Amino acid sequence: MKPTIQPALAILLGALSMAQCATAAVTQEEATKLKTTLTPMGAERAGNKDHTIPAWDGGYTKVAPGYKSGDPRPDPYAGEKPLLTINAANMAQHEDKLAEGVKALLRKYPKTFQLQVYPSHRSAAAPQWVYDNIARNAVKASTSNGGLTVEGAYGGIPFPIPRDGFEVMWNHQLSWKGVTIDTSSGAWVKPVSGPAVLSAEVKSFDQYPYYFTDGSAETFQGLYNTQVNSLTAPSYQMGSAVLYHIPLDQFGRSQDSWQYLPGQRRVRKVPNLTYDTPNFFLSGVANFDEFKTFFGPMDRYQMKLLGKKEMYVPYNANRWWQGDVEKKLTDNHPNPDFVRFELHRVWVVEATLASGKRNVLARRRFYLDEDTWQGLIADGWDANGQLWKLGMSLPMVVAELPGVTTWTNLTFDFNTGVYAVAGEIGAAHKQQYTVLPKRFPDTYFSPDALAGRSVR
Repeated sequence: MKPTIQPALAILLGALSMAQCATAAVTQEEATKLKTTLTPMGAERAGNKDHTIPAWDGGYTKVAPGYKSGDPRPDPYAGEKPLLTINAANMAQHEDKLAEGVKALLRKYPKTFQLQVYPSHRSAAAPQWVYDNIARNAVKASTSNGGLTVEGAYGGIPFPIPRDGFEVMWNHQLSWKGVTIDTSSGAWVKPVSGPAVLSAEVKSFDQYPYYFTDGSAETFQGLYNTQVNSLTAPSYQMGSAVLYHIPLDQFGRSQDSWQYLPGQRRVRKVPNLTYDTPNFFLSGVANFDEFKTFFGPMDRYQMKLLGKKEMYVPYNANRWWQGDVEKKLTDNHPNPDFVRFELHRVWVVEATLASGKRNVLARRRFYLDEDTWQGLIADGWDANGQLWKLGMSLPMVVAELPGVTTWTNLTFDFNTGVYAVAGEIGAAHKQQYTVLPKRFPDTYFSPDALAGRSVR
């Protein structure tokens, strides 16, 4: 005689079973598309039927003669002119290809804000060893714990042929950005009136153990990203530093963060540099999980894949880094002359709050580039259903990686009219985005090392 399970208990057990089960990897037959109709990253190789999006031909991998990583970054498409300009007067003709936040900016600032749309270039690329890892991931990687844990993946995006929103967002989080990166950049806040204010100048070292060439899924120790951010300005922030250990498994292991405060001359562990905690680098205009459209654990949301569509998005934005902050950060919004938009296919994911969870952004919509899987635009609504935030990442061509990667991120607050820029590398400041040829030892990213380097 079979035991009887009460209905409520049966529902609970079913929910737990669904949360724990793993999504299956694709078949080997499906994975062969990565060598035929799909790029090694999983994008459509072919262009669109209107020929406004070209076919992928391997991406942009040509390093300019005499250029070395860390120099002012050249614009490979500097000679091009806009194909069209989208403004408040003609936005209705293009609204199906515009994010809600972008349309809101066009409506709010009809006399000054516009999109300058340039020819589309599918410049995304990666080393062959990354492509090889992606092919392995396609047939081995899976998720469990309701999409919050990735298993069987290493050294490339895990789900080149995604089946749900969590898999797409994992591709975003694990997108190819290099192995070890050295940057000097600034965070700026542009108030409604007056000049932009420098809220932080940061020297950063980012390392991605998930992409170590001598590793594997079997030997991977679990930390996807380790990074150190040392603040060099303004004067009241100078000398402080933050260390992050960001794990791959967001279900079984939390992010660890430490902060060095020069006034206390010690390193202390800080628990809340994630989720919707206001980002002190940006004076609280953006939250930590808004960096690069989305950053950190996904457990507060259900991620629903809405499909793929053609959208006008920031792309190949190298020109941005050739302008002075004073020229770029104009009133209400950045100077449109410095923001390059192109037509690209993007994956669209809708995030809604999970049961029992909270975040100041109750609903979010992400637009992720099909060629790199990096988030380019994010719309954010409050609990009352009002559009509150717009996030935009500006992807740049980094030929020496090779790759296209985002660093600068814009956040617009429609309630206050203030916007902020993280990862700003302006021509008037020490510009640096350097791909390092060697990686740091693990001990470099330890709390003890942070204390030793920070003592003055």
